[in-house]
Amino acid sequence: MTPSRPISPDGMENLKQEWEHLWREVRPKLLEEIAAAAAQGDRSENAEYIYGKRKLREIDRRLRQLDEKISHSTVVGGASGGGGRETGKIVFGARVRLRRGDGREMLVQIVGVDEINPVEGRISMDSPIGKSLMGMPPTGRVEVQTPKGPVAYDIIEVDYP
Repeated sequence: MTPSRPISPDGMENLKQEWEHLWREVRPKLLEEIAAAAAQGDRSENAEYIYGKRKLREIDRRLRQLDEKISHSTVVGGASGGGGRETGKIVFGARVRLRRGDGREMLVQIVGVDEINPVEGRISMDSPIGKSLMGMPPTGRVEVQTPKGPVAYDIIEVDYP
């Protein structure tokens, strides 16, 4: 049995929207294209038919992946869902402003594995920074173990979107 994975409400909504888009729009259109290609005759040498069937298998595989992710994820709503404000600890969903020793700041949000987007600062709770921040008080200093060695960050601000 696959353990439940935390996911934000936005993350769950994105998975469901992708599933709906593939199932209601992309897949039916592709089925029409495959049927039209099949009507042209010999399927063994029909590139449109062969490509369409391959693409259909890819879409069906992605739908199964999305089903698996949706059914094995638990929606966690930041401070209200994980008790961040109540416990005074950084929890899943927290948005944290950090400052390195050289003065550079970065804003990260702790999310589940299906929501990672480094460009937007959305980091996994299983990443080195995510692991180091989880359970910490909302102020102070945290040391993150990286492949290049430890890096210290000052926690400037924590909020829960």
